[in-house]
Amino acid sequence: MKLIKNIQKELHSFASEEKAAVLTKFFKTGRGEYAEGDKFIGVTVPNQRIVAKKYYSEISFVEIGELLKSPIHEYRLTALLIMVFKFEKNKNSSERNQIVELYLKNPDYINNWDLVDLSAPKILGAYLFDKDKTILYDFAKSGHLWKQRIAIISTYYFIKKKHFEDTFRISEILLFHKHDLIHKAVGWMLREAGKMNLSAEIEFLNRHYKKMPRTMLRYAIEKFDEDIRQKYLKGVI
Repeated sequence: MKLIKNIQKELHSFASEEKAAVLTKFFKTGRGEYAEGDKFIGVTVPNQRIVAKKYYSEISFVEIGELLKSPIHEYRLTALLIMVFKFEKNKNSSERNQIVELYLKNPDYINNWDLVDLSAPKILGAYLFDKDKTILYDFAKSGHLWKQRIAIISTYYFIKKKHFEDTFRISEILLFHKHDLIHKAVGWMLREAGKMNLSAEIEFLNRHYKKMPRTMLRYAIEKFDEDIRQKYLKGVI
């Protein structure tokens, strides 16, 4: 796996102990936190993109899979960015199928919010836009935190194409989720849907806002005029 060693070497050339210490705290890696035990070497996303862009065309799927299973966070994210580049640059349906298959087999390693957010819309969302989307509903109902975040964040691609139905339906499935990472993700997607079709977001909120978690609501109405935002927060819409 010489290519993997080259990728790791280049990532370490960008590494910073100070940055790693900050990221370790920022991404909640302590005991009992959502990213318990995750390890960072301190490489920024732009620098990971540089490495991913350099190697995406020559790396094999076996090598991507090995990189994706690393305990090092930046290795996993770089693997996902490589997959994104491969998916976007290659229109071959067979290769795209392989990328999606690899993605769907490894949700346990797509196990932080940045890993999901930088990959799910561009891989799974783009792939499923004109296909059956049952897998997203299965993920949403799975009870698996990262599968559930993948489910809702994948719909970001649909939103950009002015398709909101799946965003709203998956949001309803996740409405009473206990984790704030899902509250934030759902609220964010509702807000993005509202940017494209405000009336559709308002219709959804008016049916659900009184029972949705506060963080979800705050994210969803963040861009509303202040007087309307306050009415939602006070429950007087």
